[in-house]
Amino acid sequence: MSSSKVEKQETSKEKPIDLKMLDLYSDYLITSFSYTTATDLSRVLDKNISHDKVTRFLSERTYTSKDLWLLVKPVLREIETEDGVLIFDDTVEEKEYTDENDIIAWHFDHTVGRSVKGINILNCLYRNNEATLPLAFEIVKKDIPFIDAKTGKQKRKSSITKNELLRSMFDIALKNKVKFSYVLADTWFSSNETMEYIVSKKKHFVFAVKENRLVALSEEEKALGNFKNLDSLSFGENEVVRCFFKGMDMSVYLIKQVFQNKDNSAGVLYLATSDEELDFASLSTLYHKRWKVEEFHKSIKSNTGLSKSPTKTVTTQSNHFFASIYSFFKLELLSNKTKMNHFALKSKLYLKALRASFNELVELRKIVCA
Repeated sequence: MSSSKVEKQETSKEKPIDLKMLDLYSDYLITSFSYTTATDLSRVLDKNISHDKVTRFLSERTYTSKDLWLLVKPVLREIETEDGVLIFDDTVEEKEYTDENDIIAWHFDHTVGRSVKGINILNCLYRNNEATLPLAFEIVKKDIPFIDAKTGKQKRKSSITKNELLRSMFDIALKNKVKFSYVLADTWFSSNETMEYIVSKKKHFVFAVKENRLVALSEEEKALGNFKNLDSLSFGENEVVRCFFKGMDMSVYLIKQVFQNKDNSAGVLYLATSDEELDFASLSTLYHKRWKVEEFHKSIKSNTGLSKSPTKTVTTQSNHFFASIYSFFKLELLSNKTKMNHFALKSKLYLKALRASFNELVELRKIVCA
């Protein structure tokens, strides 16, 4: 798998991608181990690029999913297969000391069980046996201010839901003729409308669903309104159960996975699919591919400096996040070639930097001792 030149962009009023600056800035994110600034990048390059030029790159126009697609498309076309999957998930990254705006806002972070001030990004990944590629992203905007009736304080909310964003990104993948068979997502995206929409477009889904979901076990029970909580159903070992979710016309196929948590407590995961041909093992294997999005989120936070920029405006912040996601793409190409994971590659860079620093110190001490 190799990267190739970006396809000629469609004629538009938008400035073309500044590939030189994007490559420099994304390489800087990959090789940096602390906060990233325009001034620091200029110093790294011995001022061959001024910090003003870096700042202009980050502020002159907003880079979007369309730009990411243009960059990723040549590689995707080389490796895509019909059994590929689209994985959707969002991530929250805290930016406690950054001023609030449309994209720096309060978001609920389920990993810590509370709301935090920071960014919330919905990502779409393409996954098959060849690679994991970021296809699209949307920064969740809380663009509607309102006064909370209980507290009297001003808050923000989004004008578009994350399920609506997912369906829009899914449509774009179809328009771009991406080869895939299944859409994978967790419970936060398993709305009736989203599941029905995916099936209406001749694709299948495999979603985690909450245990309190109301289900009927037959069309007769559904017609009578006899729905019960999902966690009240009995599942045989490795059984796939056909049922109906309340509010949905189509049937779905469910399995129940029981697993052990790190604290040795028992955990339960319910998976739903639209594909009646999937057995228990196939359904479980498909959903396991969703784990790649967790690795993606961990990598952009740890390896490509997602939140390590002091940028102040919506445009510069958005472009830094875009460059962080693009840096993941570059790391994935390196990983595929070297057979080293992202963290091993980052560690190798750190070791090289540490050796260079050590050797420089040795030389400086020679001056002192002369």
